[in-house]
Amino acid sequence: MLDHVFLSVRDLPASIKFYEQALAPLGILHVHDYDGADGPEGHPDLKGFGSNNRIYFWLRDGNVDARAAHVGFVASSEEQVNAFYAAAMAAGATDNGAPGARLYYDPRYYAANIFDPDGYSIEVVYKSWQHA
Repeated sequence: MLDHVFLSVRDLPASIKFYEQALAPLGILHVHDYDGADGPEGHPDLKGFGSNNRIYFWLRDGNVDARAAHVGFVASSEEQVNAFYAAAMAAGATDNGAPGARLYYDPRYYAANIFDPDGYSIEVVYKSWQHA
């Protein structure tokens, strides 16, 4: 299990706006801004997103190499996957795989894939066998 991920982005305000819209259907909100001056020398400022009293997805200003990361978020239903995809596309995402079963993984693996404004590969997935 991961605790947190940092993504470096080209345009921090635009990326914040994009993820606020795209992640809202998953209940993931922009919940905290961390001032890097409060950390060790050289620590970046961070914009944190999370849910359920956890912050686990962070954005920071920096150089972008979209090939360096693929981030997968958990959805609690196929409908939530669909809502994420619609919100992300409305926010300016590029399609990388419309919502549907990913039969090459498992018939119960339902996902949507997009590229964010920096070209990062973002996936939202509902794996029915992982939910009660």
